[in-house]
Amino acid sequence: MCSVSLPVIDYFLLFGVGIVAGFINVIAGGGSFFVLPLMMFIGIPPAVANATNRVAVLLQSISGVAGFKSKGVNISRFSIYLSISALIGAVIGTQLAIEIDQNLFKKSISVFMLILVFFTVLFTKHHYKPEEALLKGKNLIFSIIIFFFIGIYGGYIQAGVGFLIMAALTGINKLDLVRTNSIKMFVNVVYTAIALIIFAYQIKIEWTAGLWLAAGNMLGAWISSRWSVNTESKTLKYVTLGVFVILAVALWFY
Repeated sequence: MCSVSLPVIDYFLLFGVGIVAGFINVIAGGGSFFVLPLMMFIGIPPAVANATNRVAVLLQSISGVAGFKSKGVNISRFSIYLSISALIGAVIGTQLAIEIDQNLFKKSISVFMLILVFFTVLFTKHHYKPEEALLKGKNLIFSIIIFFFIGIYGGYIQAGVGFLIMAALTGINKLDLVRTNSIKMFVNVVYTAIALIIFAYQIKIEWTAGLWLAAGNMLGAWISSRWSVNTESKTLKYVTLGVFVILAVALWFY
């Protein structure tokens, strides 16, 4: 049981934060970058916030895998190779997140948030063009190596890992966006599960907070997927990125 004691009102706040994060994930991605600072601002220690966020991430990813499977998109051997590689990396990344000085961890979140904003703005005009998938030979080996490092990052912080996975799969393996997203969800399930186990054993987790966060996350994603259809997504994306910059600066000095 986590040693953090939260007022009831904070659980409702986390539900609201989860809604916003789920909304952000659909519009711009990186919703965990919104969740982590605000969890810390209400008094949850950085390591506990990082661990607790994985509850929502895992539940969302399981839901995503089930959704793709219901549409006939099955788990491939290629997905398993990448997942094993990411899992090994996640063990290292999770242990690093546990052992690192917590003030340094907070500052690293700020840095990663600003890097995310930079690359999102830089590549916002990039349009994906489908090509023949490259899943064997040197492309497979390169992807396995890359996913080991993605696993380290994912185990360490999780936030923004979806961008890295999608960049690798579309850039190296030339996968279409449907298969890319299905693999992303499966990889997330595998390495997040091991990260959650390690966190639960060494840090403990605020399970109640994680479930409230997960519920809000799912609701926010559903609202965003419907509402954003008739809204200028580019404007929403830049507003979201602006919020990330503000949170990054605030967290740095917090």
